[in-house]
Amino acid sequence: MSGAILIIDDSLTVRMDLTEAFETGGFHPIPCATLAEAREALTRDPVDLVILDVLLPDGDGVEFLKEIRECRSSQTAAVMMLSTEAEVKDRIRGLRRGADEYVGKPYEVGYLVARAREFLRSRRSSAAGSKTVLVIDDSATLRDELTKALEPAGYIVLTAASGEEGLQVAADQRPDAVLVDGMLPGIDGATVIRRVRLDAALRGIPCLLLTASEDRGSELRALDAGADAFVRKGEGAAVILAKLAAVLRGAASTKPAEDTASLLGPKKILAVDDSMTYLQELADALRGEGYDVILAHSGEEALELLAVQSVDCILLDLLMPGLGGQETCRRIKATQIVRDVPLIMLTAMEDRKAMIQGLGAGADDYISKSSEFEVLKARLRAQIRRKQFEDENRRVREELLLKEMEASEARAARELAETRTALVVELERKNKELEAFSYSVSHDLRAPLRSIDGFSQILLKDCANMLDAKGMHHLQRVRAAAQRMGELIDDLLQLSRVGREDLSRGHVNLSGIARIVATELGRNEPERAVEFDIPDELVVDADSRLMKVALENLLGNAWKFTSKIASAKIAFGAEQRDAGTVYFVRDNGAGFDMEYADKLFSPFQRLHRDADFPGTGIGLATVYRIFDRHGGRVWAEGAVGKGATFYFTISSTRLGGPS
Repeated sequence: MSGAILIIDDSLTVRMDLTEAFETGGFHPIPCATLAEAREALTRDPVDLVILDVLLPDGDGVEFLKEIRECRSSQTAAVMMLSTEAEVKDRIRGLRRGADEYVGKPYEVGYLVARAREFLRSRRSSAAGSKTVLVIDDSATLRDELTKALEPAGYIVLTAASGEEGLQVAADQRPDAVLVDGMLPGIDGATVIRRVRLDAALRGIPCLLLTASEDRGSELRALDAGADAFVRKGEGAAVILAKLAAVLRGAASTKPAEDTASLLGPKKILAVDDSMTYLQELADALRGEGYDVILAHSGEEALELLAVQSVDCILLDLLMPGLGGQETCRRIKATQIVRDVPLIMLTAMEDRKAMIQGLGAGADDYISKSSEFEVLKARLRAQIRRKQFEDENRRVREELLLKEMEASEARAARELAETRTALVVELERKNKELEAFSYSVSHDLRAPLRSIDGFSQILLKDCANMLDAKGMHHLQRVRAAAQRMGELIDDLLQLSRVGREDLSRGHVNLSGIARIVATELGRNEPERAVEFDIPDELVVDADSRLMKVALENLLGNAWKFTSKIASAKIAFGAEQRDAGTVYFVRDNGAGFDMEYADKLFSPFQRLHRDADFPGTGIGLATVYRIFDRHGGRVWAEGAVGKGATFYFTISSTRLGGPS
């Protein structure tokens, strides 16, 4: 991707570094040491991007912005400010003056090059004639052969020698199609295609898997991975060209918008901490992963920066002087323009109360500072992926709504019905993408957890004679925490599946399900004597699988919270009210304070200590989602020490799709 880039910086080292990086990236850099040299360069040639230092020997870079906007050769160029991160006021001033981007020193050169590609790509006309094809193959000979076959056919060819390199090129250049070899060093071709399909910015790109294998199952595995077509290398260039043309014909309607951000694209992180030592360690670790990191030393500074600078994720210390982490988090989540930005709370505190405080303030995740940076980076990637999928689905919902409104105004009832049918199809496809996303998140989170648990177990087994009682206790706590996090992941995945899968409604005998659940509970704890009261033939129109999940959670809660009662009683039944039938699960257990009843059905909100009644705080959130999808509702009444009753209703209307 060619483009003229004006680099204005008085540091020879910076100019040489950036010039080399942009030349390697295929750009045309124009280095200048002073504003005077820059003014002269702007009179000679138009530029696409200006990288501008703030402090220059003959003037202020921020003030030079006005001249750039008035100069004919640069008035449409993007401007990236570049200066020391310590000067937060300069960042704010530059962004308010109209800079498109601001990167602090020390910078990550890969981030700068990637951002430059994004700026130039956004200027590229959608009416560009030639199609771009990315060829990913570790054989230089085959890459050359395919290039010679594709270029005479009118294609622009990009190449990569590995799957990892190919994914980065795809994120930077957004090709119109990808040809990828099945066997590659590092990740294989099928994995490349899966990752393309998981990225909202890339998933619409047609992918053809190439293989030298004659195995009859190769094609099925390729298509299962998400390939649009499968080609054996022995079939020759003519077959490859024909299949490529065929998949490109059907790709125009599924290609995402150019402004959709790729998961592999440049990301900006705001790190907020009053400890300069920890902040620098964190910044060094993240910059090594290609992130641009903004440093803020207080909550007040973070809010000032967010008013002018967009970021992809926020890392926020819980305990800071002045405006603390909780209050900073609340203010961020109360501000419309930034409230959807993922926020991870960081703290040196290890206790459960600190985690609850952070999540209660609105944080999306919570991690201890004692955790390895690899764990933090995995959590960071997971949050950025989650945000991308939320943005993509929000965009799809808005597009679908607009199409539906247009259809209602311009088409007859039959045409509108056909449009609605097509939109169900679309939602089903998005649900499958979300399922793949959930798997990816669980995989990223489980890998470090397995390492923590496994190595802790090895230490307990092999080094028991080398550890005192305190050391053994610490290791046992590490294992317990890792196993609890695994339970949280499993519960969150169940919560996600409940909201995604289609309802299959029919006649469901709730009484029969309740008895099965009660029997299972008794079998698991035969030493307990619990009196169950379950009437016959409570039948509803619902999804039987989800009803079992709901009753397992409600009856399981009643079983758990009566564990300290000598004569435990649990009742399941129904009663008639003016609005219709209301079902209930009642127990004589620990109960709860009604002041906090509104928190019961939110994820991670628990009203009892884990030492008294263990749990993840996800079960009732799952119950809420199940009855909401059935057009009903769920609520609870109780008193401390006097038991609790959970009520729910189910609409008789058949709701077939996801809510």
